[in-house]
Amino acid sequence: MTDLKPASTLHQGQDLALLLLAAGAAATDAIHSGVQAAGFGDVRPTHGFAFVRMAPNGATVGELAEHLAVTKQAASQLVDELVRKGYAERHPHPDDARARLITLTERGWACTRAADAAAANFAAQWAAVLGDSKITELRNALARVVTPGRVRPASW
Repeated sequence: MTDLKPASTLHQGQDLALLLLAAGAAATDAIHSGVQAAGFGDVRPTHGFAFVRMAPNGATVGELAEHLAVTKQAASQLVDELVRKGYAERHPHPDDARARLITLTERGWACTRAADAAAANFAAQWAAVLGDSKITELRNALARVVTPGRVRPASW
């Protein structure tokens, strides 16, 4: 981790945004590396963002598109890929005969568990540097200002 000089008031907002983006990228990279090391070498970080929306009860292509901020066509292509790779499956939607519910398979859940373990490892690494109390303080502060569930890739 790099030592940074205190930011001036003028640049503090920009520095905060850049540091948060860098932290998000570091978390994404660490989780993706952990997933790959666990034997899921055919997934991309974008897949993980889709898994977040599919768990625990599934999602429609439209819901995935909204969650990922992509077109329905792009979400449909992503679903096709996840189904082909064995991470997801389509089911009739229980409330809408026109829609299909996309759910995780056991392979999808195993990948999700690997991602959860990698995320815990990432947090433990930060706690080793910052200390448990600072990590708790950081987590609680972020929880006050961010909207839960708005987890999506920065780009495809």
